[in-house]
Amino acid sequence: MKLPSRLVWAAVLAGVLSGCASPACCAAAEAATTNTDTTRLPLQDLRAFSEVFGRIKKDYVEQVDDKTLLESAIRGMLAGLDPHSTYLTPDEYKELQEGTTGEFGGLGIEVGVEDGFIKVIAPIDDTPAAKGGIRPGDLIVRLDERPVKGMDLSEAVSLMRGKPGSKITLTIMREGKDKPIKIELVRDLIHVVSVKSRLLEPGFGYVRITQFQSHTADDLVKAVAKLTGDNKGRLQGLVLDLRNNPGGVLSSAVSVSDAFLSGGLIVYTEGREQDSRQEFKAGPDDVLTGAPMVVLVNEGSASASEIVAGALQDHKRAVIMGHQTFGKGSVQTIMPIERNAALKLTTAKYFTPSGRSIQAEGIKPDIALQDLEVTAKAEAGTNPVKEKDLAGHLGAKETPVEGGKNKKEGDKALALDDFQLSEALNLLKGLHILSGRHGA
Repeated sequence: MKLPSRLVWAAVLAGVLSGCASPACCAAAEAATTNTDTTRLPLQDLRAFSEVFGRIKKDYVEQVDDKTLLESAIRGMLAGLDPHSTYLTPDEYKELQEGTTGEFGGLGIEVGVEDGFIKVIAPIDDTPAAKGGIRPGDLIVRLDERPVKGMDLSEAVSLMRGKPGSKITLTIMREGKDKPIKIELVRDLIHVVSVKSRLLEPGFGYVRITQFQSHTADDLVKAVAKLTGDNKGRLQGLVLDLRNNPGGVLSSAVSVSDAFLSGGLIVYTEGREQDSRQEFKAGPDDVLTGAPMVVLVNEGSASASEIVAGALQDHKRAVIMGHQTFGKGSVQTIMPIERNAALKLTTAKYFTPSGRSIQAEGIKPDIALQDLEVTAKAEAGTNPVKEKDLAGHLGAKETPVEGGKNKKEGDKALALDDFQLSEALNLLKGLHILSGRHGA
């Protein structure tokens, strides 16, 4: 994540406003402006702002200090741009930095703003939010008894964070439900394990990335190496699970994509400033040495997750399965300003290698897959008659079946536990069979 040292325009504007207390000062400011549209300050509007500022200072029912008024003005200015641009107080800036390293306090929810309410992008694995049943797409309408309609996003996040062990009740609206749902959660110290992995069965690995942190790419490479070791040989295929992954650090998403690609463009960004236009390309090594991949996504897959899914899809390196993703395709740059505060400002948009915009569109899966719950079919009272049941049938040479009964039981258990993952594994097996037939 970039940390440019330049002061932001909002801070400059705040300085102009605080210095325009007199007509002479405003006239001086007007004389100092240039004739270009990009740098001209709207003096008439600034005078209106200055008048409102003065009215509040003089006539508001309670006394309000200058710092509070100006900070509120900056927050309002940013809130009018998009859901992701915001002003960060020193404490909020510190919390953001802690979040990228994988440990922070709270509930474990990635949130945004929609129609004045707080919308859940995704709950993070193994956190109070995930364990309590919070789902992507839920709209939070109350925090305890406090309505969130029109609340600043940073304020809502601050309310959800708190001392581990303390309780908070979230009132949510969920699609398909007529009435609000109340969910009581207990705050905890959130330590996010970014990468989880296991062998689904011999030859086929599973890697889940819960969030893109600064060390995620290194953890991914180690996980694939461990799976290869556990398998005692090269993997025949891999499922990469990005469901409910809200995103994270851009450089981490680029490095994860690079791990599976042997060259080409991964993602590029475009914005108004020259330094916001960047291209990120892959190196020559593929940690799977070409073994087939399936990537699982859903509506909770956002930002960095969409970069990875889009790159692998455009390069035909993986089959994308699941639901259309969230569609958060904008770049936020963190700009430190005075007094240890910072500005999080949207400065560019992401585009996949083929030029597709992720913003408000998301990544459409190659294979749409519903998130279903399946139940085991009851065994029939009688088994169908087969050749081996006929009198005088010819015998057959015994051929050992890999995995035997345990393999069948494992397939059934996986389908019951996670239908989408079971379908991804089945597709992966088919891709492996086809790649073998074509001599890959």
